[in-house]
Parts: sequence; C-alpha cells; structure tokens
Amino acid sequence: MLSVDSPLLVTGNTTPSTSFTKDMSPNGSHTPGRVHVAQSARGPTIANGSTDATLSGGRTTKPHHIFLVTGPAGVGKSSVAAYLSKKLNFPYIEGDEFHPRANVEKMSNGIPLTDADRWDWLTALREESQRRIQSGSEGVVLTCSALKQKYRDVIRVAGYFDHSLLIHFIYLSAPEELLLERVRLRQNHYMGANMVHSQFEVLEPPGPNERDVISIDVSGTLNEVQEDALRKVSEILANESYSRVNE
Repeated sequence: MLSVDSPLLVTGNTTPSTSFTKDMSPNGSHTPGRVHVAQSARGPTIANGSTDATLSGGRTTKPHHIFLVTGPAGVGKSSVAAYLSKKLNFPYIEGDEFHPRANVEKMSNGIPLTDADRWDWLTALREESQRRIQSGSEGVVLTCSALKQKYRDVIRVAGYFDHSLLIHFIYLSAPEELLLERVRLRQNHYMGANMVHSQFEVLEPPGPNERDVISIDVSGTLNEVQEDALRKVSEILANESYSRVNE
C-alpha cells in the first residue's frame, strides 16, 4: 500500500517525474481513491541504443514491462489482452477476477463503483503484476478499466518500487452506442449494458500529459484490433530502451 505520511516520487517512462500523496481525513487516515499528482520539472532520461535500465550507483538491469489494456466495458479488453499475452509469452492478469465480492455484487445490481470501491482493487492489481515480474517474467499483460487518470496513476506507482519497470497503457476506445450493443450480447457476465453509460459518465480519456498510452479505436473487427495492438506493442519492445535515474 502507499505510504500516507510522505509523498512518493515516481520516475516513470512517460510523463515528467510524478509525486503521489493521498488526501488525509480529519482522524489522520487516508481517503481511499484520492491520489494527487504533482509534476516535477525533471523527467526520465532516455538512453538511445541502451538495452538496460540504469539504476542508482551505475547498476543496470534488464527492463520489465506492464502492458495494461484499459477502456470502458465492451471494448474487448480481455480478448486483446489474451492475444497479446500469447504472442508475447507474458502472463495474463484478468482484472475482473480481482474484484472483491462486494464490488461484483454492486455491479451485478447495476450500482456503479465508487473511487473507494476501486482503490484496494487497483492496488491488488499493481501488486500482483509486481509479484509476477519478481517471479521471473519479463513482463505482464493486465486488464483493468482504469477509467480515470488517478486510477492509472495507482498502477504507475509500481515504477517507484521497481525502477527497471516500464508501464504502458493500451487504451481501447469506441462510441458508447457500439459498446452498449456489444455488452447487450454478452451472456453470464455481471457487467450489464446499463453499466456502460455509468462508465462513460466518469471516463477520463488519457490526455496529452499521459505519454505512456497507446490509443486504439476498436470499431473494426477483433482481428484488426488485436493486430494493431500487437504491432504497436512490438514497436515499443523493439525501440530503444529506457534509462532511469533516481532523483
């Protein structure tokens, strides 16, 4: 879990260095789901041609990757993530499986989740991703709606704990009407069509400051979307790697 008594400094592979703090309630405890992002002037260092992430003290280590497939219900997160996992030979973490029972019951009854409902879920996904990588995987593919920037920031905090870790978001998007139709055709899934609208009401599409995001329009066929995602991910993995320098 995040510490609430001091900011966390995250030197990510995307936006300038970011510090995270939680709102404090009057009794000194944190308010779940509230993450403040403060940009510093110094961003990450890019090492052209390097294959290692540079750590403090001159040590180097092979970079590891979290590819988080995100977007509202109905965009095909699970289908795209499973495809990438197979092609990349990375373990696949299905975010829906980590929701606590209370969250599943709320969504099954058409009740939108609050920030507080999502906080521990997001933390669990981040920690499971780190555990898989610490167990020897070069990377993981994770699904999570991550509708707001502060939810995505929770995953970005993983880079604070492991400075070899590079985090990438694959944002799948489509018009609400198309996603409503797709969700209506689902069977035996707790996320009903009425939940799609509630997700669009709170959705914060990635902005220009979130430079670790790949955006993909999923209006085409599933095969087209999968191939587009694989091509863009492959370009990232083939490109110059990143060098990280501790503040």
